[in-house]
Amino acid sequence: MVDTVQRRKLEILVDAPLVRRVVAAAEAVGVSGYTLLPTLGGAGHAGRWSDDQVAGADAKVMFVTITNEAKAAALGDALAPLLESHGLLLVYSVVEVVRADKF
Repeated sequence: MVDTVQRRKLEILVDAPLVRRVVAAAEAVGVSGYTLLPTLGGAGHAGRWSDDQVAGADAKVMFVTITNEAKAAALGDALAPLLESHGLLLVYSVVEVVRADKF
C-alpha cells in the first residue's frame, strides 16, 4: 500500500461575490492550492436555494483546499467573521493524502 499522511480538507460554500475575500484569506495564511467549483443549488436551514443561471443572483461557489493543520486552523480563524455575517458554510475534515509534499 502507498504511504499516506494526514492533512486537513476545507470545503467552504460561499456566495459568489465573496469568493475573492475567501481566496485572499487563504493566500494570506499560506494556502496556495485550491479549487473553485460552481454549484447548482441545495437546501439548508433557510430552505432551498438555486442559481438562476441568468443573473447569478443566488450563485454560490464551493472553495475546496487540502492543507496542513496549522494553515487550516488559520484560515478558519480568518474566515470566522464571515461565517455568521454572510452565512458561509465551512466543513473541516481530516483526510489521508499521497504525495504529502503537494499539500
